[in-house]
Parts: sequence; C-alpha cells; structure tokens
Amino acid sequence: MSENEQPTCQTLLCLLSDYVDGELSEELCREIERHTAGCDNCRVVIDTLRKTISLYRASAAEPAEISTETRDHLFKTLNLEDYMQH
Repeated sequence: MSENEQPTCQTLLCLLSDYVDGELSEELCREIERHTAGCDNCRVVIDTLRKTISLYRASAAEPAEISTETRDHLFKTLNLEDYMQH
C-alpha cells in the first residue's frame, strides 16, 4: 500500500501486527486511525488484539496454575485430546 492510499479492511488486517507493534510510518498509522474511526469492525479487531497482548503479557509474568480437570476440559474443547497427558 502506498502512503497515499486509503487503507481497506483487508489491508488493515495485513498490517495489523506491525501497526500494534508501532512499526509503521506515522502517515500510515494516521491513515489506519482514520479508517478505524469510521469502521467499527476494524476498531474491534485492533482493540481485541491489544487486549489479548496485554493479557498474555500479564499472564506470562505470573503464570497461573490450573487444575487437571480444567486443563482436560480446555483440551477437549479445543479438540486437542491427543496432547492430553494421562
């Protein structure tokens, strides 16, 4: 995408990681911010990604212990039963 193009939802998704990481030019960031000001779907995607990163960083700092029952339920829900330790 050139600096003069307006970002589309598809373009935004391709640039999302670099945008959230602060690796895009200021002009491109402004264009994305203009787009998200009028696009609820893209704004939700960006907000969700930022919250996910924040939660991940918080949990990585203090890993939580989960019960075997909870872990087994999670693996079954995600269809990862082959990875369950018995």
